Amino acid sequence: MASSLFGIGISGLNSAQAGLITTGHNIANVNTPGYSRQVVVQGTNAPFYTGAGYFGTGVHVQTVKREYDAFLEIQARQTQAAASHLERYATQIGRLDQLLADLDGGLSKAFDEFFESINEVAAYPRDAAARQSMLSASNALVARFQALEAELVAARRDVNSQLEINVANINSIANRIAELNARIALHRAHGNGLQEPNDLLDQRDTLVRELNKLIGAKVVEQDDGSYNVFIGNGQALVVRDRANRLVLQDDPAVPGDKQIALDANGLRVPLTAAQLTGGEVGGLLEFRDQTLNVAHNALGRIAMTLAAEFNAQHALGLDLNGQPGGQFFALAQPLVHASILNGGNAQLQVTVSDYGALTASDYRLTYDGTQYHLTRLPENTTQSFAALPVDVDGLRIEVAGGTMAPGDSFVIQPTRAGAAQLAALVHDTQAIAAAAPIKTAAALDNTGNATISAGRVDAGYTHSNTTYVITFAVSGGTTTYTVDTVPTSGGLGTGTYTSGATIDFLDDLGIHVEITGVPADGDSFTVSPNDGTADNRNALALAALQTKNVMAGGTATLQGGYAQLVSAVGNKTREVQVTSEAQNLLLKDTLAARESVAGVNLDEEAANLIRYQQAYQAAGKVIAVAGTLFDSILEILR
Repeated sequence: MASSLFGIGISGLNSAQAGLITTGHNIANVNTPGYSRQVVVQGTNAPFYTGAGYFGTGVHVQTVKREYDAFLEIQARQTQAAASHLERYATQIGRLDQLLADLDGGLSKAFDEFFESINEVAAYPRDAAARQSMLSASNALVARFQALEAELVAARRDVNSQLEINVANINSIANRIAELNARIALHRAHGNGLQEPNDLLDQRDTLVRELNKLIGAKVVEQDDGSYNVFIGNGQALVVRDRANRLVLQDDPAVPGDKQIALDANGLRVPLTAAQLTGGEVGGLLEFRDQTLNVAHNALGRIAMTLAAEFNAQHALGLDLNGQPGGQFFALAQPLVHASILNGGNAQLQVTVSDYGALTASDYRLTYDGTQYHLTRLPENTTQSFAALPVDVDGLRIEVAGGTMAPGDSFVIQPTRAGAAQLAALVHDTQAIAAAAPIKTAAALDNTGNATISAGRVDAGYTHSNTTYVITFAVSGGTTTYTVDTVPTSGGLGTGTYTSGATIDFLDDLGIHVEITGVPADGDSFTVSPNDGTADNRNALALAALQTKNVMAGGTATLQGGYAQLVSAVGNKTREVQVTSEAQNLLLKDTLAARESVAGVNLDEEAANLIRYQQAYQAAGKVIAVAGTLFDSILEILR
């Protein structure tokens, strides 16, 4: 009986010692990130039978388990991935919002100063100082566009740099997970799958959570305890003890952009932004594709529309030398990028047919052998065409040469280079075309009270030295007019006079004059080339571009277009920030729920320490009693 008592006491001593060791381990790791509280699971030893019944033989330690909730762990990974995604997106878009909304650093102030300088020229068309101020303001406006362009390019480089760092960290974590998989599988094999290497499991789960900070990942546990980790649409990042590698490579379709690919034994599988949701990588890619690209294109669209509209109006005027106005701003052209994987040699040509209809989107054109498919990015809306050329969103798309092969693709960036290539081309004050190209006059011998407007021209006008004479005839209560040219005296036609109406035959030439009042028989008016020295009508027309709806299909001004950009980015910023804050609260609650299960409570561990200490002392007392009894038996036997 003493022998059994010895065994019971020793088993209790060992069990209490295991509890003390485990409790001490918990206390020591109270501040270890990702550590899960461990508990000793005890079991009663098998009893032995006697005639008096079954007697217990003590206790044994079945295992040491960690307090772990698989559901909470999965939830923590998912919320971590979403929170990191939104936090990174919010950080990046917040910087962009501050840049565009800056009253001094944005475009609004530069636009105001530029058009104020044009109004000054309109007020003093021959004043050299006013003209120089206009040139300086145009250079300042271009400089502001260029500065914003540089900031957007820097933001793109920053995205690429952060992606590179994240990819390197992801690969490092994946390798460590694969190494832990191997060690865990080995330990489980030694323990016949019954004993878990708890600390190794905690380390691996911590790495998986760190991985989800960087990229959204899903985990599938295998029979041997290994984790298979998948990203994207099921691409394997880790398979048991083997880790594949992510690489950051140049986008074959868009120069300057980077794409992430999964390298599996030398085979690279490109992963799209739509596939890589979650984590900092997902946030960076969404910011780049959904916000940065659109903002970059929108800025370029404003620059291109400004250049096109201003150049068109400036070309209709005359400078101080009496010459037609030249190009005032350099005008960018759409960028076309052929995929390096194209099998054909087609040369795609894209031109702008309507600047007012341009969007802030990029496009991808693909050919399947029978049809062309044009996808608008990032909206992912697709139109299909049986043949080219086609006109879409202010663009004319056509094949300039070569042959398309099935599978060929092109990325079209209509406005991406707009701000980068904007430049002021007029540097001579004399070259500012402030005057209208025509002037009007009434014959000195007119006897009626009719008057003629100063006249204006539109895009259909071509500069010439032709003078037009409008002569009136009154007969039987009907007034008609005849338009002749001087000096060729070529008659353009005859019409019936209506006070205030434009002259049809001149309208066809892009010349618009209105005659009001009552002309007498034989009265005449002339429309002749202007000398351009003291006229301000084209300057007024240039200044009017500030309030003219020339963007978004004729619904917005140049400054209105910029205001729309600022508003869109600002609204998106607020949306992402609010969502990020909500997601961070959810993450905090999820981690708190996990911590309530797996976290170490020092008060609880202190109580356990006392409990196991007392159990240890009691077991020692049992052994002492057993020893005393054994000595008594030996004494009797002597």
